[in-house]
Amino acid sequence: MEDIIIQTENFQLTQSDFLIRMLIASGIGFVLGLEREFSQYSEKGEIFAGIRTFSLVALLGFLSALLSFIFGNWIFAAGFISVVLMVAISYWISGHKGQIGGTTEFATIFTFLLGGLTLMGYINFSLALTVVVVVLLSLKIKLKSIIGQVTQDELYAFVRFVIIALLILPFLPNKNYGPFEVINPREIGWVVVLTSGIGFVGYGLIKFLGAKRGILLTGILGGMVSSTIVTWTFSKKSKETPILSSNCAVAIFAAATTMIIRVFIWVFIFNRAMLIELGFPLFIIFISALGTTLFFYKKQKKKEQLNDNLHLGDPLDLKNAIFFGVIYAGILILVSYANSEYGAKGIYVSSAISALTDIDAITISVTKLAGETIDFLAAQNTILIATLANTIVKIGIALWAGSKILKKYILIGYGLIFLAGVVSFLLLNI
Repeated sequence: MEDIIIQTENFQLTQSDFLIRMLIASGIGFVLGLEREFSQYSEKGEIFAGIRTFSLVALLGFLSALLSFIFGNWIFAAGFISVVLMVAISYWISGHKGQIGGTTEFATIFTFLLGGLTLMGYINFSLALTVVVVVLLSLKIKLKSIIGQVTQDELYAFVRFVIIALLILPFLPNKNYGPFEVINPREIGWVVVLTSGIGFVGYGLIKFLGAKRGILLTGILGGMVSSTIVTWTFSKKSKETPILSSNCAVAIFAAATTMIIRVFIWVFIFNRAMLIELGFPLFIIFISALGTTLFFYKKQKKKEQLNDNLHLGDPLDLKNAIFFGVIYAGILILVSYANSEYGAKGIYVSSAISALTDIDAITISVTKLAGETIDFLAAQNTILIATLANTIVKIGIALWAGSKILKKYILIGYGLIFLAGVVSFLLLNI
Protein backbone atom coordinates (compact mmCIF):
# COMPACT_ATOMS: atom_id res chain seq x y z
CA MET A 1 0.00 0.00 0.00
CA GLU A 2 1.26 3.43 -0.90
CA ASP A 3 2.62 5.57 1.95
CA ILE A 4 0.24 8.34 2.97
CA ILE A 5 1.81 11.66 3.91
CA ILE A 6 -1.36 13.42 5.08
CA GLN A 7 -4.67 11.86 6.04
CA THR A 8 -7.58 13.96 7.31
CA GLU A 9 -11.34 13.65 7.13
CA ASN A 10 -11.56 15.62 3.89
CA PHE A 11 -8.05 15.35 2.43
CA GLN A 12 -5.51 12.64 1.64
CA LEU A 13 -2.04 13.01 0.15
CA THR A 14 0.13 10.06 -0.88
CA GLN A 15 3.79 10.14 -1.89
CA SER A 16 2.96 9.81 -5.59
CA ASP A 17 0.34 12.58 -5.28
CA PHE A 18 2.97 14.76 -3.62
CA LEU A 19 5.53 14.23 -6.39
CA ILE A 20 3.04 14.75 -9.24
CA ARG A 21 1.51 17.89 -7.73
CA MET A 22 4.94 19.30 -6.86
CA LEU A 23 6.03 18.91 -10.49
CA ILE A 24 2.81 20.57 -11.70
CA ALA A 25 3.29 23.48 -9.27
CA SER A 26 6.90 23.87 -10.50
CA GLY A 27 5.66 23.80 -14.09
CA ILE A 28 3.07 26.50 -13.39
CA GLY A 29 5.75 28.75 -11.90
CA PHE A 30 8.11 27.98 -14.78
CA VAL A 31 5.52 28.87 -17.47
CA LEU A 32 4.49 32.12 -15.79
CA GLY A 33 8.13 33.05 -15.12
CA LEU A 34 9.09 32.26 -18.71
CA GLU A 35 6.39 34.60 -20.04
CA ARG A 36 7.42 37.41 -17.68
CA GLU A 37 11.13 37.01 -18.41
CA PHE A 38 10.54 36.92 -22.16
CA SER A 39 8.32 40.01 -21.94
CA GLN A 40 10.90 41.96 -19.94
CA TYR A 41 13.70 40.82 -22.27
CA SER A 42 11.72 42.03 -25.32
CA GLU A 43 11.17 45.42 -23.70
CA LYS A 44 14.82 45.52 -22.50
CA GLY A 45 13.74 46.55 -19.03
CA GLU A 46 14.77 45.52 -15.52
CA ILE A 47 13.18 42.29 -14.35
CA PHE A 48 11.52 41.86 -10.94
CA ALA A 49 10.80 38.14 -11.22
CA GLY A 50 11.66 35.58 -13.85
CA ILE A 51 11.66 31.83 -14.29
CA ARG A 52 13.51 30.99 -11.05
CA THR A 53 11.58 33.41 -8.85
CA PHE A 54 8.17 32.37 -10.15
CA SER A 55 9.05 28.69 -9.80
CA LEU A 56 10.17 29.25 -6.20
CA VAL A 57 7.03 31.25 -5.38
CA ALA A 58 4.82 28.47 -6.77
CA LEU A 59 6.72 25.90 -4.66
CA LEU A 60 6.44 28.19 -1.63
CA GLY A 61 2.68 28.25 -2.05
CA PHE A 62 2.72 24.47 -2.46
CA LEU A 63 4.87 23.92 0.65
CA SER A 64 2.89 26.44 2.73
CA ALA A 65 -0.32 24.61 1.94
CA LEU A 66 1.34 21.31 2.88
CA LEU A 67 2.68 22.63 6.20
CA SER A 68 -0.68 24.18 7.06
CA PHE A 69 -2.04 20.64 7.49
CA ILE A 70 0.72 19.90 9.99
CA PHE A 71 1.13 23.13 11.95
CA GLY A 72 -2.10 25.00 11.22
CA ASN A 73 -3.57 27.43 8.70
CA TRP A 74 -1.40 30.26 10.00
CA ILE A 75 1.53 28.80 8.03
CA PHE A 76 -0.19 29.41 4.69
CA ALA A 77 -1.33 32.86 5.82
CA ALA A 78 2.24 33.72 6.88
CA GLY A 79 3.60 32.54 3.52
CA PHE A 80 1.04 34.60 1.65
CA ILE A 81 1.76 37.73 3.71
CA SER A 82 5.52 37.31 3.19
CA VAL A 83 5.04 37.15 -0.60
CA VAL A 84 2.78 40.20 -0.53
CA LEU A 85 5.37 42.13 1.54
CA MET A 86 8.16 41.12 -0.84
CA VAL A 87 6.08 42.29 -3.82
CA ALA A 88 5.13 45.53 -2.03
CA ILE A 89 8.79 46.36 -1.27
CA SER A 90 9.76 45.65 -4.87
CA TYR A 91 6.92 47.82 -6.17
CA TRP A 92 7.90 50.65 -3.81
CA ILE A 93 11.51 50.53 -5.03
CA SER A 94 10.57 50.40 -8.72
CA GLY A 95 8.02 53.18 -8.18
CA HIS A 96 10.74 55.46 -6.84
CA LYS A 97 12.69 54.75 -10.04
CA GLY A 98 9.70 55.87 -12.11
CA GLN A 99 8.78 52.35 -13.21
CA ILE A 100 5.04 52.20 -12.58
CA GLY A 101 3.25 48.94 -13.36
CA GLY A 102 2.09 46.08 -11.17
CA THR A 103 1.36 43.27 -13.62
CA THR A 104 4.37 41.13 -12.69
CA GLU A 105 3.85 41.81 -9.00
CA PHE A 106 0.22 40.66 -9.06
CA ALA A 107 1.22 37.64 -11.18
CA THR A 108 3.72 36.69 -8.46
CA ILE A 109 1.02 36.74 -5.75
CA PHE A 110 -1.27 34.76 -8.04
CA THR A 111 1.48 32.16 -8.57
CA PHE A 112 1.73 31.57 -4.81
CA LEU A 113 -2.02 30.88 -4.63
CA LEU A 114 -1.83 28.54 -7.64
CA GLY A 115 0.88 26.55 -5.88
CA GLY A 116 -1.37 26.09 -2.86
CA LEU A 117 -4.34 25.20 -5.06
CA THR A 118 -2.26 22.51 -6.78
CA LEU A 119 -1.30 20.88 -3.46
CA MET A 120 -5.00 20.67 -2.55
CA GLY A 121 -5.59 18.57 -5.67
CA TYR A 122 -7.47 21.15 -7.75
CA ILE A 123 -5.11 20.55 -10.64
CA ASN A 124 -7.59 21.19 -13.47
CA PHE A 125 -8.59 24.53 -11.94
CA SER A 126 -4.99 25.62 -11.34
CA LEU A 127 -3.95 24.72 -14.89
CA ALA A 128 -6.99 26.48 -16.37
CA LEU A 129 -6.25 29.60 -14.33
CA THR A 130 -2.60 29.43 -15.41
CA VAL A 131 -3.64 29.42 -19.07
CA VAL A 132 -5.90 32.44 -18.51
CA VAL A 133 -3.14 34.34 -16.69
CA VAL A 134 -0.53 33.56 -19.37
CA VAL A 135 -2.89 34.71 -22.11
CA LEU A 136 -3.64 37.97 -20.29
CA LEU A 137 0.05 38.61 -19.62
CA SER A 138 1.07 37.94 -23.21
CA LEU A 139 -1.66 40.15 -24.72
CA LYS A 140 -0.25 43.41 -23.35
CA ILE A 141 0.75 44.92 -26.69
CA LYS A 142 -2.33 43.59 -28.49
CA LEU A 143 -4.70 44.93 -25.82
CA LYS A 144 -3.04 48.34 -25.94
CA SER A 145 -3.44 48.36 -29.71
CA ILE A 146 -7.14 47.43 -29.45
CA ILE A 147 -7.86 50.03 -26.76
CA GLY A 148 -6.15 52.65 -28.89
CA GLN A 149 -8.62 51.95 -31.72
CA VAL A 150 -11.78 52.10 -29.59
CA THR A 151 -13.88 55.20 -30.25
CA GLN A 152 -16.02 57.06 -27.73
CA ASP A 153 -19.23 55.77 -29.33
CA GLU A 154 -17.98 52.18 -29.08
CA LEU A 155 -17.06 52.65 -25.42
CA TYR A 156 -20.51 54.09 -24.65
CA ALA A 157 -22.10 51.17 -26.54
CA PHE A 158 -20.14 48.71 -24.38
CA VAL A 159 -21.20 50.51 -21.21
CA ARG A 160 -24.85 50.42 -22.32
CA PHE A 161 -24.61 46.71 -23.05
CA VAL A 162 -23.07 45.99 -19.63
CA ILE A 163 -25.84 48.00 -17.94
CA ILE A 164 -28.53 46.08 -19.81
CA ALA A 165 -26.94 42.64 -19.30
CA LEU A 166 -25.77 42.99 -15.70
CA LEU A 167 -27.92 45.68 -14.10
CA ILE A 168 -31.29 45.50 -15.86
CA LEU A 169 -31.72 41.88 -17.02
CA PRO A 170 -31.18 40.22 -13.58
CA PHE A 171 -33.90 42.40 -12.03
CA LEU A 172 -36.59 41.73 -14.64
CA PRO A 173 -39.47 39.66 -13.21
CA ASN A 174 -39.04 35.94 -13.79
CA LYS A 175 -42.81 35.34 -13.92
CA ASN A 176 -45.26 34.66 -16.71
CA TYR A 177 -47.85 37.26 -17.68
CA GLY A 178 -50.29 38.06 -20.49
CA PRO A 179 -52.35 35.77 -22.71
CA PHE A 180 -51.77 32.09 -21.87
CA GLU A 181 -49.26 33.33 -19.27
CA VAL A 182 -46.28 32.89 -21.59
CA ILE A 183 -44.84 36.41 -21.55
CA ASN A 184 -41.82 36.20 -19.26
CA PRO A 185 -39.95 39.56 -19.01
CA ARG A 186 -36.69 37.84 -18.01
CA GLU A 187 -36.85 35.46 -20.98
CA ILE A 188 -37.67 38.25 -23.45
CA GLY A 189 -34.88 40.29 -21.89
CA TRP A 190 -32.49 37.43 -22.65
CA VAL A 191 -33.59 37.50 -26.28
CA VAL A 192 -32.89 41.24 -26.46
CA VAL A 193 -29.48 40.81 -24.79
CA LEU A 194 -28.53 37.92 -27.09
CA THR A 195 -29.64 39.77 -30.22
CA SER A 196 -27.82 42.98 -29.33
CA GLY A 197 -24.85 41.00 -27.95
CA ILE A 198 -24.33 38.99 -31.14
CA GLY A 199 -24.48 42.20 -33.13
CA PHE A 200 -22.03 43.89 -30.78
CA VAL A 201 -19.58 40.96 -30.86
CA GLY A 202 -19.89 40.86 -34.65
CA TYR A 203 -19.12 44.60 -34.83
CA GLY A 204 -15.98 44.12 -32.73
CA LEU A 205 -14.75 41.08 -34.65
CA ILE A 206 -15.32 42.80 -37.99
CA LYS A 207 -13.39 45.86 -36.83
CA PHE A 208 -10.40 44.03 -35.36
CA LEU A 209 -10.24 40.86 -37.46
CA GLY A 210 -11.57 42.18 -40.74
CA ALA A 211 -14.94 41.65 -42.37
CA LYS A 212 -14.31 38.15 -43.73
CA ARG A 213 -12.92 36.50 -40.62
CA GLY A 214 -14.95 38.59 -38.17
CA ILE A 215 -18.35 37.93 -39.73
CA LEU A 216 -17.65 34.23 -40.26
CA LEU A 217 -16.52 33.74 -36.66
CA THR A 218 -19.56 35.61 -35.37
CA GLY A 219 -21.83 33.38 -37.44
CA ILE A 220 -20.23 30.21 -36.06
CA LEU A 221 -20.30 31.40 -32.44
CA GLY A 222 -23.76 32.94 -32.80
CA GLY A 223 -25.08 29.71 -34.27
CA MET A 224 -24.30 28.03 -30.96
CA VAL A 225 -26.89 30.30 -29.39
CA SER A 226 -29.48 30.99 -32.07
CA SER A 227 -29.21 30.77 -35.85
CA THR A 228 -32.44 32.78 -36.11
CA ILE A 229 -30.91 35.71 -34.23
CA VAL A 230 -27.79 35.48 -36.42
CA THR A 231 -30.00 35.62 -39.52
CA TRP A 232 -31.82 38.66 -38.18
CA THR A 233 -28.61 40.45 -37.15
CA PHE A 234 -26.71 39.93 -40.40
CA SER A 235 -29.70 40.53 -42.63
CA LYS A 236 -29.95 44.00 -41.07
CA LYS A 237 -26.18 44.40 -41.38
CA SER A 238 -26.30 43.58 -45.11
CA LYS A 239 -28.85 46.31 -45.65
CA GLU A 240 -26.76 48.84 -43.71
CA THR A 241 -23.58 47.87 -45.59
CA PRO A 242 -24.49 46.13 -48.90
CA ILE A 243 -20.84 45.42 -49.72
CA LEU A 244 -20.83 42.95 -46.81
CA SER A 245 -23.79 40.98 -48.19
CA SER A 246 -21.78 37.95 -49.29
CA ASN A 247 -19.95 37.86 -45.95
CA CYS A 248 -23.26 38.08 -44.10
CA ALA A 249 -24.64 35.20 -46.18
CA VAL A 250 -21.67 33.02 -45.20
CA ALA A 251 -22.24 33.84 -41.51
CA ILE A 252 -25.93 32.95 -41.81
CA PHE A 253 -25.19 29.61 -43.47
CA ALA A 254 -22.43 28.89 -40.91
CA ALA A 255 -24.97 29.51 -38.11
CA ALA A 256 -27.41 27.10 -39.82
CA THR A 257 -24.67 24.45 -39.91
CA THR A 258 -23.97 24.98 -36.21
CA MET A 259 -27.71 24.69 -35.51
CA ILE A 260 -27.77 21.13 -36.91
CA ILE A 261 -24.82 20.25 -34.67
CA ARG A 262 -26.86 21.55 -31.73
CA VAL A 263 -29.73 19.25 -32.70
CA PHE A 264 -27.34 16.27 -32.82
CA ILE A 265 -26.06 17.17 -29.36
CA TRP A 266 -29.53 17.57 -27.79
CA VAL A 267 -30.73 14.24 -29.21
CA PHE A 268 -27.52 12.49 -28.14
CA ILE A 269 -27.82 13.86 -24.59
CA PHE A 270 -31.52 13.26 -23.98
CA ASN A 271 -32.37 10.20 -26.10
CA ARG A 272 -29.52 8.78 -28.15
CA ALA A 273 -31.70 5.86 -29.27
CA MET A 274 -33.39 8.31 -31.66
CA LEU A 275 -30.14 8.77 -33.58
CA ILE A 276 -30.38 5.24 -34.97
CA GLU A 277 -32.96 6.41 -37.52
CA LEU A 278 -32.70 10.21 -37.20
CA GLY A 279 -28.91 10.38 -37.53
CA PHE A 280 -28.74 9.90 -41.30
CA PRO A 281 -31.49 12.46 -42.17
CA LEU A 282 -29.80 15.02 -39.91
CA PHE A 283 -26.44 14.20 -41.52
CA ILE A 284 -27.89 14.95 -44.97
CA ILE A 285 -29.09 18.38 -43.79
CA PHE A 286 -25.75 19.03 -42.08
CA ILE A 287 -23.76 18.18 -45.22
CA SER A 288 -25.98 20.43 -47.34
CA ALA A 289 -25.57 23.32 -44.88
CA LEU A 290 -21.80 22.80 -44.60
CA GLY A 291 -21.45 22.50 -48.38
CA THR A 292 -23.46 25.69 -48.90
CA THR A 293 -21.30 27.53 -46.37
CA LEU A 294 -18.05 26.39 -47.99
CA PHE A 295 -19.32 27.19 -51.50
CA PHE A 296 -20.23 30.78 -50.66
CA TYR A 297 -17.09 31.20 -48.56
CA LYS A 298 -14.88 30.21 -51.52
CA LYS A 299 -16.96 32.40 -53.82
CA GLN A 300 -16.48 35.30 -51.43
CA LYS A 301 -12.68 34.77 -51.35
CA LYS A 302 -12.47 35.23 -55.13
CA LYS A 303 -13.87 38.74 -54.86
CA GLU A 304 -11.83 41.88 -54.37
CA GLN A 305 -10.53 42.76 -50.94
CA LEU A 306 -12.91 44.83 -48.86
CA ASN A 307 -12.09 48.42 -48.08
CA ASP A 308 -10.80 48.94 -44.54
CA ASN A 309 -12.95 52.08 -44.17
CA LEU A 310 -16.26 50.22 -44.10
CA HIS A 311 -19.32 51.74 -42.50
CA LEU A 312 -20.00 49.31 -39.66
CA GLY A 313 -23.18 50.94 -38.42
CA ASP A 314 -24.25 51.24 -34.78
CA PRO A 315 -22.07 49.11 -32.42
CA LEU A 316 -25.12 48.28 -30.28
CA ASP A 317 -28.36 48.22 -32.24
CA LEU A 318 -30.82 48.14 -29.34
CA LYS A 319 -33.74 49.34 -31.44
CA ASN A 320 -33.73 46.28 -33.69
CA ALA A 321 -32.95 43.98 -30.74
CA ILE A 322 -36.03 45.22 -28.86
CA PHE A 323 -38.13 44.90 -32.02
CA PHE A 324 -37.01 41.28 -32.36
CA GLY A 325 -37.90 40.73 -28.70
CA VAL A 326 -41.43 41.99 -29.37
CA ILE A 327 -41.73 39.62 -32.36
CA TYR A 328 -40.49 36.77 -30.15
CA ALA A 329 -43.18 37.54 -27.55
CA GLY A 330 -45.85 37.53 -30.25
CA ILE A 331 -44.67 34.14 -31.51
CA LEU A 332 -44.88 32.70 -27.98
CA ILE A 333 -48.53 33.72 -27.79
CA LEU A 334 -49.15 32.18 -31.22
CA VAL A 335 -47.50 28.90 -30.18
CA SER A 336 -49.56 28.74 -27.00
CA TYR A 337 -52.74 29.35 -28.98
CA ALA A 338 -51.88 26.50 -31.36
CA ASN A 339 -51.23 24.17 -28.45
CA SER A 340 -54.53 25.05 -26.78
CA GLU A 341 -56.45 24.56 -30.03
CA TYR A 342 -54.81 21.40 -31.32
CA GLY A 343 -53.32 19.79 -28.21
CA ALA A 344 -51.42 16.53 -28.58
CA LYS A 345 -53.07 15.79 -31.94
CA GLY A 346 -51.49 18.89 -33.41
CA ILE A 347 -47.92 18.19 -32.38
CA TYR A 348 -46.64 18.76 -35.91
CA VAL A 349 -48.46 22.09 -36.18
CA SER A 350 -47.20 23.11 -32.75
CA SER A 351 -43.62 22.15 -33.63
CA ALA A 352 -43.74 24.16 -36.84
CA ILE A 353 -45.01 27.22 -34.98
CA SER A 354 -42.51 26.72 -32.13
CA ALA A 355 -39.70 26.74 -34.71
CA LEU A 356 -40.55 30.32 -35.61
CA THR A 357 -38.10 31.34 -32.87
CA ASP A 358 -35.63 28.44 -32.82
CA ILE A 359 -35.72 24.66 -32.58
CA ASP A 360 -33.91 23.98 -29.29
CA ALA A 361 -37.02 23.99 -27.11
CA ILE A 362 -39.10 21.71 -29.36
CA THR A 363 -36.10 19.40 -29.97
CA ILE A 364 -35.40 18.91 -26.27
CA SER A 365 -39.11 18.50 -25.45
CA VAL A 366 -39.94 15.78 -27.99
CA THR A 367 -36.60 14.03 -27.48
CA LYS A 368 -37.36 13.59 -23.80
CA LEU A 369 -40.89 12.31 -24.57
CA ALA A 370 -39.86 9.95 -27.41
CA GLY A 371 -40.57 6.35 -26.54
CA GLU A 372 -42.85 7.36 -23.68
CA THR A 373 -45.81 9.59 -24.54
CA ILE A 374 -44.70 10.07 -28.17
CA ASP A 375 -43.56 7.28 -30.50
CA PHE A 376 -40.09 7.57 -32.04
CA LEU A 377 -41.24 8.27 -35.59
CA ALA A 378 -43.53 11.09 -34.47
CA ALA A 379 -40.70 12.64 -32.43
CA GLN A 380 -38.24 12.34 -35.32
CA ASN A 381 -40.74 13.86 -37.77
CA THR A 382 -41.40 16.68 -35.31
CA ILE A 383 -37.70 17.60 -35.21
CA LEU A 384 -37.40 17.55 -39.01
CA ILE A 385 -40.59 19.61 -39.44
CA ALA A 386 -39.28 22.12 -36.91
CA THR A 387 -35.99 22.32 -38.85
CA LEU A 388 -37.82 22.93 -42.13
CA ALA A 389 -40.14 25.51 -40.55
CA ASN A 390 -37.21 27.33 -38.98
CA THR A 391 -35.46 27.39 -42.36
CA ILE A 392 -38.54 29.00 -43.92
CA VAL A 393 -38.64 31.57 -41.12
CA LYS A 394 -34.98 32.48 -41.71
CA ILE A 395 -35.59 32.79 -45.44
CA GLY A 396 -38.47 35.15 -44.66
CA ILE A 397 -36.30 37.22 -42.28
CA ALA A 398 -33.55 37.57 -44.88
CA LEU A 399 -36.00 38.48 -47.67
CA TRP A 400 -37.66 41.10 -45.48
CA ALA A 401 -34.62 42.64 -43.74
CA GLY A 402 -31.69 41.88 -46.07
CA SER A 403 -30.10 43.58 -49.05
CA LYS A 404 -30.88 42.59 -52.64
CA ILE A 405 -27.66 40.58 -52.96
CA LEU A 406 -28.27 38.78 -49.67
CA LYS A 407 -31.80 37.83 -50.76
CA LYS A 408 -30.39 36.17 -53.86
CA TYR A 409 -27.78 34.21 -51.90
CA ILE A 410 -30.27 33.17 -49.23
CA LEU A 411 -32.78 31.88 -51.76
CA ILE A 412 -30.10 29.73 -53.39
CA GLY A 413 -28.36 28.53 -50.21
CA TYR A 414 -31.32 28.02 -47.93
CA GLY A 415 -33.28 26.62 -50.88
CA LEU A 416 -30.72 23.80 -51.12
CA ILE A 417 -30.78 23.26 -47.35
CA PHE A 418 -34.59 23.18 -47.36
CA LEU A 419 -34.57 20.69 -50.24
CA ALA A 420 -32.15 18.48 -48.28
CA GLY A 421 -34.54 18.68 -45.33
CA VAL A 422 -37.48 17.57 -47.48
CA VAL A 423 -35.45 14.64 -48.84
CA SER A 424 -34.47 13.69 -45.29
CA PHE A 425 -38.10 13.78 -44.20
CA LEU A 426 -39.16 11.55 -47.11
CA LEU A 427 -36.35 9.05 -46.44
CA LEU A 428 -37.38 8.81 -42.78
CA ASN A 429 -40.97 8.04 -43.71
CA ILE A 430 -40.43 5.55 -46.52
